[in-house]
Amino acid sequence: MPQIQLTIAQRKEHRALAHHLDPVVMIGNDGLTASVKKEIDASLDAHGLIKIRVLGDDRTQREAFYQALADELGAAPIQHIGKLLVLWRPKAEKTQVPDEDRQPGPRDVKVLKYSKRSGQRPEVKTLRVLGNQRLTPGGQVKRAKKPKQKSVKKGRQT
Repeated sequence: MPQIQLTIAQRKEHRALAHHLDPVVMIGNDGLTASVKKEIDASLDAHGLIKIRVLGDDRTQREAFYQALADELGAAPIQHIGKLLVLWRPKAEKTQVPDEDRQPGPRDVKVLKYSKRSGQRPEVKTLRVLGNQRLTPGGQVKRAKKPKQKSVKKGRQT
């Protein structure tokens, strides 16, 4: 995959975003192995913008790693400063399949409890009501009523 070409303004923006990031992957003395490439690819998929630390003093080797990673993984080279490399690749859009059988989730309900003495503020309680529960007029949470079972005998008589 060829590397992504960015404009100077886009590269500058990504450099600013990467400033506070910590290195996610380290390239050790063994160099650019298949497992390191796989980990960098997974990190790019998860984060999009990552920093990589290279343990080694040879600048030409670090530059070669930088260009090789950008070419092989289809990423944009953002910055190479010292022993840190910054790469960016847009994250893939995740499509969520709607579940037809899904029931409504919990909801938070505010209940006001008024004092018997006048002039006092009502007490506000926040209650979590689950999908199979209901809220009574008194502010109590109860389970939803199950439908009554019809007897087989009564069904035959009519």
